[in-house]
Amino acid sequence: MTVPNSHAHRVLILGGGFGGLAAAQALRRVPVQVTLLDRRNFHLFQPLLYQVATGGLSPANIAAPLRSILRRQRNIQVLLAEATDIDVAERAVVTSVGRLTYDTLIVAVGVRHSYFGHDDWEAFAPGLKTLEDATTMRRRILQAFEAAEATDDVAVRRAWLTFVVVGAGPTGVELAGALGELAHHTLRGDFRRIDPASARIVLLEGTERVLPAYPPDLSAKAQRALARLGVEVLTGAKVTWVAPDHVCFERGGATQTLITRTVLWGAGVQASPLGRLLAERTGAELDRVGRVVVEPNLTLKGHPELLVIGDLAHCRDREGRPLPGVAPVAMQQGRYVARWIADRLAGRSTPPFAYHDRGSMATIGRGAAVADLGWVRLSGYPAWLAWLFIHLAFLIGFHNRLLVMIQWAWCYVTRNRAARLITKEGTGACAPPQEVKP
Repeated sequence: MTVPNSHAHRVLILGGGFGGLAAAQALRRVPVQVTLLDRRNFHLFQPLLYQVATGGLSPANIAAPLRSILRRQRNIQVLLAEATDIDVAERAVVTSVGRLTYDTLIVAVGVRHSYFGHDDWEAFAPGLKTLEDATTMRRRILQAFEAAEATDDVAVRRAWLTFVVVGAGPTGVELAGALGELAHHTLRGDFRRIDPASARIVLLEGTERVLPAYPPDLSAKAQRALARLGVEVLTGAKVTWVAPDHVCFERGGATQTLITRTVLWGAGVQASPLGRLLAERTGAELDRVGRVVVEPNLTLKGHPELLVIGDLAHCRDREGRPLPGVAPVAMQQGRYVARWIADRLAGRSTPPFAYHDRGSMATIGRGAAVADLGWVRLSGYPAWLAWLFIHLAFLIGFHNRLLVMIQWAWCYVTRNRAARLITKEGTGACAPPQEVKP
């Protein structure tokens, strides 16, 4: 497939995540022809993936079709395809549907979870970046309780009821908190032979505190909230091995082993392979996780027609610190590059990108969260309400906002998680249950 020649400036956007979608929408009134390419036909609200993984929300609650979102924007074409190569000299991208030419290319393809050189661990410890990741986690979590119910062997049951979450950043903390609620409240009374509340939930963190990017006082409050949900936090614990039936970690100079059948990964990220491809084609520098080092205006050095935004971009703030890979950064960068393109076409200069940090927050469970908004720090119920409001506001589409609000209200009143579905037969995640004795 080849995009027809057009007199309009051609902008090709790779990726329909927070950054790519924000750029596409901000180009609505700019005299350009936009092509948005993504290998998925939907925009995903990744901050709520952990709720899909623990049965609180259904996948459709946090995803919206890209064509539906952009249907009223006349200067954009959406393509379902995957980019495989970039011809910088000819200004073209090779994709699974053909060769697409551009005048300006915006690369916003994001990152995925990293296993620090042990990619074989992924088979035993799924990460959480896609809907498929979330439903895989949900399946393994629910199958663990089912397998525990089906066995008479005390040691085997204990292994199935031990859940290990690796990484105590926002993803790991939110996931561990949701697991605590699931075990202690949601599943209470659902089983006849096991007590779900007897589940052991262990959160492993390599640094000395949970939420290490947050102020120490908020980290301490988050850890206390996790303890109230029955989560055992082990800091200074660096994972050294993951296997189908155990995980090993170093702590205090000693190697320890946890017998478990369910390990959930929330530590580390690595850039899309397109980052390395861009570096090879342009000579751009990569950081240690494969993100592309960009200029202050988010272009690549010597290539003003190439812009990299979102999680794939290594961009620094005014103090020289790398910006975090979070949705607000990507969205602001998306709007910035749209302005940069408009200014360039009009012959105007654009100041360097400056991120306006409005704070960060993480929820630990029902009525418990922490929020650092810069001008104020919140914890407990006020932070939880702020978290609810902000996440509802940023969800794409009124329909999704309404459904999520109803689901959350029902979950709050009943402590029930309605999306507890095992939607696909496990592949090694759950051994065949032993015969149950009457």
